[in-house]
Amino acid sequence: MKPIPTNWRKSSRSHQVSNCVEVGSFGSGAAVRDTKDRAAGYVSVDGARWNDFLAAIKSGRYAR
Repeated sequence: MKPIPTNWRKSSRSHQVSNCVEVGSFGSGAAVRDTKDRAAGYVSVDGARWNDFLAAIKSGRYAR
């Protein structure tokens, strides 16, 4: 059964731009969805994968 995320929030860095994503939480995991098409669904990951993703972002791995 797919988890149902709650507490959706948009990044404070998006500055009300329409091209952004929202993150919701469930248990120890997280879900991500497109703010322009919320009805399309979301992608969810467990807590360990989410923490790995956040660590990679903070380390600059995805910097342009």
